[in-house]
Amino acid sequence: MERDVKAASSTSLNSPATGDENLPVFRKIAFRILPLLVLCYLSAFMDRVNVGFAAVSMREDIALSATAFGIGSGVFFLSYFLLEVPSNLALTKFGARRWIARIMISWGILSGLTAFVWNGPSFIALRFLLGAAEAGFYPGVLLYLTQWFPEKKRAQILGYFILANPLATIIGAPLSGWLLSMGHFGSLKGWQLMFLVEAVPAILLGIVTFFCLPDRVSDARWLSDDEKREVASQLQKEALQTVKRARIDLRHVFTHPRVLGLSFIFLTISMTNATVNFWLPQMIKSSGFSTYVTGWISAIPYVAAVGSLLFWGRHSDRTGERRYHILVPMVAAAVCIAVSGLSDAPIVRILGFTIASAGLFAALPIYWSLPGRFLVGNAAAGGIAFINSVGNLGGFIGPSAMGYVKDMTGSFSGGLLLDSIALVLGAVVVMRVTSRTSAANREA
Repeated sequence: MERDVKAASSTSLNSPATGDENLPVFRKIAFRILPLLVLCYLSAFMDRVNVGFAAVSMREDIALSATAFGIGSGVFFLSYFLLEVPSNLALTKFGARRWIARIMISWGILSGLTAFVWNGPSFIALRFLLGAAEAGFYPGVLLYLTQWFPEKKRAQILGYFILANPLATIIGAPLSGWLLSMGHFGSLKGWQLMFLVEAVPAILLGIVTFFCLPDRVSDARWLSDDEKREVASQLQKEALQTVKRARIDLRHVFTHPRVLGLSFIFLTISMTNATVNFWLPQMIKSSGFSTYVTGWISAIPYVAAVGSLLFWGRHSDRTGERRYHILVPMVAAAVCIAVSGLSDAPIVRILGFTIASAGLFAALPIYWSLPGRFLVGNAAAGGIAFINSVGNLGGFIGPSAMGYVKDMTGSFSGGLLLDSIALVLGAVVVMRVTSRTSAANREA
């Protein structure tokens, strides 16, 4: 696996195209590995955010304050941050098949155990362990995909993978609402049943991953020798071009200005996404809707996100433009989050969250095409994990800040305005980072 990371993954997430990126073999690869990876991420994200739906009734049952819920929701990202880089480097050592399977099975077990928390400290502790278990999955898959697809297709391919994120809410919101509305199932309350039921797919998919996911192109039994040579040739061409302009090694990647800039951008996106993921059901419920209806309404923003993901990444690949494909949706999201924070009308808030979610998800796959312009080999493995881990601290800051502000003011407005300001700052850094990256490419 390590030699493939040094060679195949040295192909950048956004290196110049060489003209053969539409070979049929890449469509074949996409059909073979993407469905499983999308299902894995869908399961991961459902297990990560279902606590937002459980909170509607769980907070009363275990006497959980808004502050404790916010900390528990966000502490997931603290352990995620601490173990992200070590986990991604472990993936390069043990192989994607074994490591991703380990991640999924362990997070499935821990997610199911959340059904048995009894107070604030136990809830916070289990969420911390869940973040530790899931650390490395997302950047590991991003790194894995660079070993299979050329640059010209990556924003679109990453868009398909990230599609699992909104799909998890589209499926999970009504499912969670239905399970919660059951009230009791034997000795289990609705929120306990929800955690147990939604943990099962992660464990099963972990087992499937162990037996079905190839570590590298050479291990894919469903590719002919000629197809393997085609893929290797295409990726090697890009690898040569990327290595020429790569000037960062693993020792310096964690302090490089562009890496830090990308980390801050992702922090602002994660901060807002996490706030919406964990608090949207409670915002909707506070407007007087039933638990069941809240589940369905919570899915609306993510339906829009699916459409934006499918269109925007493909459009960016087609035009070759990256900067404004990130900047425009981020600014639109900032405006809509601010409007949602300043309005008490349910329809305005839901519309604002819908446009904001569409914008944030549209920006993500194009954003993740940037690190590979200057990161290769082990620097790519460590750098991508570092960007993701630091960025995901926003997942701790956003929900925690919202919980504190809600307890202090009784309103969601302050937390939403904080997210809006963060996105504006992130958009400013996008301009700076993309100008630096473009300049570096011209020098190569």
